[in-house]
Amino acid sequence: MAPSNGWIDIHGHFTPPISDSERESRWHAMRDAAFLVPEPFQWSPESTIEYLDHAGIAMQFLSNIPKSLDALKSSNDYAASLVKKYPTRFGLLAALPTNDPEACLKEIDRAETELETDGFAVTARYNEVYLGDERLDPVWDELNKRNAAVFIHPDAYAPPSMGRPSPLIEVAFETTRTVVDMLYAGTFRKFPKINFIVAHCGGALPVLSGRLELLGAEPWVPNPKKITKEEIRRQLGKLFLDTAATAPTGLAPALLMVAPDHIVYGADCGVPCSTTETMEENRMKVLGYGGLEQREREAIGRNVLKLFPNAAARLEK
Repeated sequence: MAPSNGWIDIHGHFTPPISDSERESRWHAMRDAAFLVPEPFQWSPESTIEYLDHAGIAMQFLSNIPKSLDALKSSNDYAASLVKKYPTRFGLLAALPTNDPEACLKEIDRAETELETDGFAVTARYNEVYLGDERLDPVWDELNKRNAAVFIHPDAYAPPSMGRPSPLIEVAFETTRTVVDMLYAGTFRKFPKINFIVAHCGGALPVLSGRLELLGAEPWVPNPKKITKEEIRRQLGKLFLDTAATAPTGLAPALLMVAPDHIVYGADCGVPCSTTETMEENRMKVLGYGGLEQREREAIGRNVLKLFPNAAARLEK
């Protein structure tokens, strides 16, 4: 099995410095939400780089999307400082507060001019506002003008469902609902220069993409933007999908929806629902996936770099 030396991980999370009491409080809140992590979670850039070295990962893109504007901006500042300190190990996906279009536009400008961000990260539903909300059109328009790469991630800290925590399966369905809503809102049609990267192999979307293509343009489906059957297939095929925590069964349906060069590596590092063991098992499943040729499997770890020229340039120095 070929190693993953020099791969790029699009899906890395982080936690800005917090007090021990805040860490303890967050732990209890998670457990109250059926997210039964055994102890308070700790994150550090040093331990992350240690894992990246072990896994043969050259660079990891960092994203974290707090639910208040001040915390979000502070988090972006902290991540930018890490990229400045470790320019060949980390990339920045600046978080955007997508419940507030005006604040989004300001943060896009600040992230590019002051923080030198590589791309952007958004939550599928941020403070109850979905990404298909047409009030966000000015935000997408600005990102479209910048040919931006935008990472879509669900809210892993949403309330539990049927006694089980959101990261187990609910994240997949929230992702799917959101991307389908964006499709019918015409987001992908109106803003074709944005490269959207969807976490967790697109959630349940690849499995349902054939159903969407078959039925989604039928007259009994509300479709005010007149999205066509061909457009459904084409727009879904333009998405990039990461491999985070889904490789054993997620790659086959993903490859029915997108081409191999739109599959990008993601570890889902830096969160309490991932461990070294689960990340390594998933990475081995990517490397050993029999539905692709060896060169295509190896390319998964570098496919995303074409979307991030500044990060690629840092790696070449």
